[in-house]
Amino acid sequence: MIVVTRLNRTRFAVNPDLIERIQATPDTTLIMVDGATFVITETMDEVIDQIVDLRARVLAAAHRWTAPGSGTTTIDATPHSGEDV
Repeated sequence: MIVVTRLNRTRFAVNPDLIERIQATPDTTLIMVDGATFVITETMDEVIDQIVDLRARVLAAAHRWTAPGSGTTTIDATPHSGEDV
């Protein structure tokens, strides 16, 4: 979840997987896949940065995760032959 701020200064968390698009006209508007819209104070670039940071944190946590009792990570983050880095 990312935290954004409505124009009335109330904050709320939104699932970025459910954002269909972000518009800046001039206020930033989140349009959700269900058609809901939210006008927020953050800029489009700030929202995108939050989403990128969230996804990076999720990937980092998954990389650090170990299966209980195994002592080894369950995700191999090493690039394999023929894969892009």
